[in-house]
Amino acid sequence: MISKTTKDFQATVLNKMTFKPYETKNYTIYKNENNPELGHFIKYSREEYYDFDIGDYTIPADFSISFDHNEEIMRFGTVYTGETSFEIEDNPVSSFTPSSFFVVEKTIQGKQFWKKGQHFHGAEITIYKKYFDEVIRPNFPNTLDFDNFISNYTYRYLPLEISTIIQRLRSMSEVNELTPIYLESKILESIALLSKELNSSPENVFTNQLNYGKIKIGKDRYITLTASDAHAIQKAHDILTEEACNPPTIKALSKIVFLNEQKLKAGFSAKYHMSISEYTNSIRMTMAENLLSTTELSIDEISKQLGYNYSGNFVKMFKKTHGKTPLAFRKLKI
Repeated sequence: MISKTTKDFQATVLNKMTFKPYETKNYTIYKNENNPELGHFIKYSREEYYDFDIGDYTIPADFSISFDHNEEIMRFGTVYTGETSFEIEDNPVSSFTPSSFFVVEKTIQGKQFWKKGQHFHGAEITIYKKYFDEVIRPNFPNTLDFDNFISNYTYRYLPLEISTIIQRLRSMSEVNELTPIYLESKILESIALLSKELNSSPENVFTNQLNYGKIKIGKDRYITLTASDAHAIQKAHDILTEEACNPPTIKALSKIVFLNEQKLKAGFSAKYHMSISEYTNSIRMTMAENLLSTTELSIDEISKQLGYNYSGNFVKMFKKTHGKTPLAFRKLKI
């Protein structure tokens, strides 16, 4: 069986937990009355708009769930205890450890795993796109949207104010004081705080990881460029422009701009439609054309100015680029 929606996924997990639902005035609690030591799962919900979930339970047996979700949701919260492993499409198995988190999920496929005896304790808010489409955007058109974030990327971060809100909601639930109207007011406040965070500075945690497009790095593998990646690639371009005659190695350049070599090479090619070596070569050849046309420097002197250790390498590259030797090019310019 493959889960097709978030609701199906959660229902399958609760079934594996041997939990049954018990309705109360403001929420539904899921538990196994015959095995209370397994803990419980509490769900507050405005159907198809948002959920607030609190879990404090122990896994009774190993299980895993495959999923293929096409819906769009925003999830954020705090995992206090517990660690799950999961596999997203063809990516390696990863783990989710105790921390605050934020993720926007779109068309996500994979598999998640649980182990007997693991204990989980956490709380999270899930907001469905329908809530943004029908409530947020019509009334607050300039606030954030799902496209402000990288899809299926888990940010290990939440603004402190939102973490405090979630803790407050959890505490109110423990004493049965959390009402639907108060919950919705805090969900709206959380959206406002996220929007504030996005607009506070071009260097905040979220905007530094905005989606700047996907680039191909293998036969069937793509990676997402973030804002910080795009800035690093631009910086690399500037360095190569200034140091074309003595360019740093790709390894050295990646350290200078704080971007791994694979993403640097793939991102540079995607943005500038040429490899790093092709770019530095194009600058050198442009400089060579200028020196051959406007000076009487020898080929050996020009090759040295352009950073070639041997003039023969310069002549070979020039001929490859222009279809003629430097001397032949110079004669045409006389």
